Amino acid sequence: MSDTPKQPPNSSELSPAQRLEAPNTRLIDASIATINDMETLRACIAYENQHQQRVPILRLLERRANELRLQEDNG
Repeated sequence: MSDTPKQPPNSSELSPAQRLEAPNTRLIDASIATINDMETLRACIAYENQHQQRVPILRLLERRANELRLQEDNG
């Protein structure tokens, strides 16, 4: 056995399913807030469209996309 504790996965290493199939909405909100690139965001949108099609989640993803675009424009 190893003495080193397991490190939590980097947020960029989470799959869309891991981000969007959390057991409660707070975890989903937090996982969306940690998306820092458009590629990951697009993958999450595609996953949600293909599997659940939950309008509130799609709105959160859209809001995050707008935030990322603003960051790109300002930075």
